[in-house]
Amino acid sequence: MAEDYLTDDEQLEHVKRLAAEYGPWTIGAVVLGLAFVTGYRYYQGHRDQRALAAGAQFEGMAIAVQRNDQVTARHIADGLVKDFPGTPYADQAQLAVAGLYVDQGEDANAIAPLTAVMEHSKDAELRRVARLRLARVMIDQGKADDALSLLAGDANPGPFAARYHDVRGDAYFAKKDPQKAAEEYKAALAEGNGSEGMDAALLTLKIADLGLASAPAVPGMIATPAIATPSGTPPAAAPPKATH
Repeated sequence: MAEDYLTDDEQLEHVKRLAAEYGPWTIGAVVLGLAFVTGYRYYQGHRDQRALAAGAQFEGMAIAVQRNDQVTARHIADGLVKDFPGTPYADQAQLAVAGLYVDQGEDANAIAPLTAVMEHSKDAELRRVARLRLARVMIDQGKADDALSLLAGDANPGPFAARYHDVRGDAYFAKKDPQKAAEEYKAALAEGNGSEGMDAALLTLKIADLGLASAPAVPGMIATPAIATPSGTPPAAAPPKATH
């Protein structure tokens, strides 16, 4: 018989049977849903508190770096790496520590933090920044071949392509291979046209410093007119020096 034709007593009994059969499942679902919402809110609050704490510590480290207080900066950085592993704050702290070591001429100590960021950071850009800095450390240590191998390990550097070419050029310059160095610097110029952080003028000076050929013109640079000698012949201009 359809429910529309049940008597009042029969409908009441039908409702009681449904409640007895499905009631526990309904109550359980409601309790589970409330537990999930409560747990999620707790997780969000806990994560927000950790982010605030990490941000405050990172700011303190940045202030210590600006004051050249390396002891405090390293202490805070170590705490960030230990207490907030896998976060951008920890990665940035590792990069900062590596920079402090390099500034003090302790290049060997910079290798570990740079390698950690390069291999474990969740941020692709930070991984590439660490790779570039590690390559420069290797060049400074006289390990240009190792630096080239390291850069070759990232076959698709994307927006960092110009910087990769620049560091490769420095590696070849260290290897006393001016031809390949020039090729890399010119590739950096081509890739880095308009790229933020690329110094076209410095790249041009590096190419000129190789003494292979005239450096390409850089937009915005004004050529200095030659001053004629008494004989009327302009003097040969020595190429400006650039630091590699």
